[in-house]
Amino acid sequence: MNWYAIRAIYRFEMNRFFRTLFQSFISPVISTSLYFVVFGAAIGSRIEEVEGVPYGAFIVPGLIMLSVMTQGLSNGSFGIYFPKFVGTIYELLSAPVNFFEIVMGYVGAAATKALFIGVVILGTSALFVDLQIQHPLAMILFMVLTCVSFALFGFIIGIWAKSFEQLQLVPLLVVTPLVFLGGSFYSISMLPPVWQTITMFNPVVYLISGFRWAFFGLADVPVGISLMAITGFFALCLGIIWWIFRTGWRIRS
Repeated sequence: MNWYAIRAIYRFEMNRFFRTLFQSFISPVISTSLYFVVFGAAIGSRIEEVEGVPYGAFIVPGLIMLSVMTQGLSNGSFGIYFPKFVGTIYELLSAPVNFFEIVMGYVGAAATKALFIGVVILGTSALFVDLQIQHPLAMILFMVLTCVSFALFGFIIGIWAKSFEQLQLVPLLVVTPLVFLGGSFYSISMLPPVWQTITMFNPVVYLISGFRWAFFGLADVPVGISLMAITGFFALCLGIIWWIFRTGWRIRS
């Protein structure tokens, strides 16, 4: 294992993040505050509790999941797309570094950035509502798995994309709508029976449900299924990346 190469890639990506640390820190704080003003104050005044949990606290897991998914996706995709765009990826491919070490460097940095944002939002949320995490180890597990899995997914998108427009296509048109329709700000049990069935085909539901269970002990689907869903997604993304480097799809062309 070439730990020097992994560390070099990781530090390069993290240095780019630290150069804009102020924006990276302030932006999620402001966004979270706005969500609490809009959802917590406007909607929370009409919906005081959801399954015994104050509405302001109920939306916190959804807010965190929304941010870590989009941040992991965007950082993972841009991290590998930019070397493709400027042509430096060929220097990386010709170096004595295997695909697993490349993935560890880029995806590790993207997941770290997403995890940082998730922690910032969690701390900001604690300023607005009283949070009690019933299963802290499960909360950490779900957050880390989500950050890594969506950083891997972003890595795939970065290799697939041929332009900056395509780079933003999946996060804007696919992931964000799935998160909003996946029970981020409401419980699936609040929907009519037909829509409950339809919503179960949304994979994001299982991630948010498991993460919310770690906070309040409430889940729309069994926690074991949620854990299997995020683990399966992680394995699928890793398998696709292995195939990409094995075949050279959109890398060596």
